Amino acid sequence: MVASAGNKNNGDATKKGSGGHWRNYVVAGVGLAVVCGAAVVIGQFSRAGEATAFEPPSGAVGTSAATKLSLPVKPTVPVTMTVYEDPRSPQSRDFAQKYATTFAQLLASGQVQIDYRLVTQSDRQYGGTGAQEAAAAAACAQDQGRFGPFMDQLWKQQPAPQTDGLKDPKLLKQIAKKAGKIQHDTFNLCLERGTRQGWAKKSQEDYAAAGLGPVPVVQVNGQTLADPATKLTPAKLAALVAKEARQVSSAATTAYPTPTATPTS
Repeated sequence: MVASAGNKNNGDATKKGSGGHWRNYVVAGVGLAVVCGAAVVIGQFSRAGEATAFEPPSGAVGTSAATKLSLPVKPTVPVTMTVYEDPRSPQSRDFAQKYATTFAQLLASGQVQIDYRLVTQSDRQYGGTGAQEAAAAAACAQDQGRFGPFMDQLWKQQPAPQTDGLKDPKLLKQIAKKAGKIQHDTFNLCLERGTRQGWAKKSQEDYAAAGLGPVPVVQVNGQTLADPATKLTPAKLAALVAKEARQVSSAATTAYPTPTATPTS
């Protein structure tokens, strides 16, 4: 009888102990859920902060840290050509494709550097956010030195502006893959966190404040060319750049004349 009672007490103790363990597990589970929930909220705030912060992509240039809006391709001297493009604009696409060979030849000549400025005014024209998403994605590609190839692929795959197709991250990731030599995990993280969104917004604000009109806009050493989409040709642009390069070179020679050897007696 005593043994039976002892077994009963042991059984009760086991049941009570088991219940205590389950309570511990429940408390631990609730605590873990609270921690995970807090981590999700913190992550969301972090991503939101990245999407509004002004963080220029690698290699961006400007007159100050707050105005690094230009993306230079092969920085050389003596001529700087600034090209304003809108990723969603068919006019920008047509201009970029028409002048692609001319731009490559000018870069190869060593006479010019090209600063690209991405703007997003087409989002206001058509509605949506495709231009801004694409500009931010191009800046993510610039972080890996692949701005040019990314934009070449974007022009080839540019959807009709009315569809706002460039807001689709799947399309932007596909463009990055076709551009080649882009580390996709890094690019995707930059895109998904909106790391370059603040930069894209600032670029558009600066462009709008300058009152430069519709894209494309081309400047040569700070001088805006009149209506390049209709009044400029590749040959005229090449001649204009060559003329500017000669003038800059001549001015530099005048300011700093080449020293001559002094004859010895």
